[in-house]
Amino acid sequence: MKARIILSTVPAMTMQWSRLLSAQRLGHQGAEPVTPARNPFQKDWDRVVFCSAFRRLQDKTQVHSLPESDYVRNRLTHSLEVSSVGRSLGAQVGQTVLQRADTKKLGAAAADGIGAAEFGHIVAAACLGHDIGNPPFGHFGEATIQHWFRSGPGAALIGELGPVEQRDFLFFEGNAQGFRVMTRLQNWRDAGGLRLTCATLATFMKYPFGSVAADPQKKKFGHFAAEAMLFEEMAGNVGLLTLGEDRYARHPLTYLVEAADDICYSVVDIEDGFKLGRITFAEAEERLKGLLRRLPPRYVEIADETWKIAYLRAKVIGDLIDLAVEVFLDHETDILSGRFTGDLLSQTAMAPQLDAIAGFTRQRIFETRERFQTEVMGGEILTSLLAAFCDAHHALELAGGDTVSLAPRQRALLRLMPLPPRGDATRYDWLLSVTDFISGMTDTYALSQFQRLRGLQ
Repeated sequence: MKARIILSTVPAMTMQWSRLLSAQRLGHQGAEPVTPARNPFQKDWDRVVFCSAFRRLQDKTQVHSLPESDYVRNRLTHSLEVSSVGRSLGAQVGQTVLQRADTKKLGAAAADGIGAAEFGHIVAAACLGHDIGNPPFGHFGEATIQHWFRSGPGAALIGELGPVEQRDFLFFEGNAQGFRVMTRLQNWRDAGGLRLTCATLATFMKYPFGSVAADPQKKKFGHFAAEAMLFEEMAGNVGLLTLGEDRYARHPLTYLVEAADDICYSVVDIEDGFKLGRITFAEAEERLKGLLRRLPPRYVEIADETWKIAYLRAKVIGDLIDLAVEVFLDHETDILSGRFTGDLLSQTAMAPQLDAIAGFTRQRIFETRERFQTEVMGGEILTSLLAAFCDAHHALELAGGDTVSLAPRQRALLRLMPLPPRGDATRYDWLLSVTDFISGMTDTYALSQFQRLRGLQ
């Protein structure tokens, strides 16, 4: 028999698990029943897997753009691995949360059907979509789009927008684009995106605020102005705490999504670097061993170096999962009240080793001549695409929606858009449609479109 989530009598300034695990789908009325065979959060996972935006991650930069080795992870394989780790994190946390809830007997009535597995399914589904809004060429692509609107030709285009709308482009964010993809762009004919549960969407939301509340240094935010009402509906449904004007506390399970992503980055970057020949076996082995609480006896039985690294990687991930769960459970009260700061892994005993690995991989794996050459190419591609498609839309706006007066090239560019451009679209709306189109491209498709623009194909 499954444990029950109890409605708590704790103070109002604490988030409650009974609401945080809401199975209500965004845009729907009433929660979907949680059944043992296939619960709503498993359906969320399925919906993300089968959407086209997720499939395109197979050809989007993870760390290495257009890598020379098929072994090296791309954003799709990375997302699947993060989802796997997230499922374990969620299930382990859920088991203890449920035990504590029953032990404390915090009140009456519960969300029947919620068990430890459901915690895992929510985190797994959120992890699966955590990179779904990233543009071509990874974080360099994000920075390129931001720069184009900040000091490139895009600066003049956003000059007539309101300050909040301007910030959406000045600080263009893959996280906000991901929320837009899942709540609006995918399955657009149904005017509701993937219709995921509010629990999954809130867990996905790493930065629960819009661009106006973004940190001046990090410039990270979770939704564009266009999705503000969708965000408010979601936040209200799961009961996120407000932390002042325009800001909310994270959904507690978001910390597990972040931890799953950090675990996979830290560990698999070492494995990928070894497979690419950028670090030696001894360097990889030393750093992975340093993340283990103890070296498994079976390790000495493995002769092949590749299998040794793979074995260490698996064991390290297991240890880091356990450590992250311990930190979460130790700080559950602070997390539920919005007082927890930082991330889970930074408060584990392995934090110094993880920081050292981050510095090592940045120097030895990421900052390479090949990567810089690819980034130069990616920058040229994205700025050219932005200029071409924005020019065509701007011309349509100036022509009052009449395509007859447009240059033939501009009309052709508009026909390449996934949806026919609306002549009455606002400046903000058509700029979003351009960034939707370009950020949704794969690395290879962006390259081919650039070559066609230049007459190279």
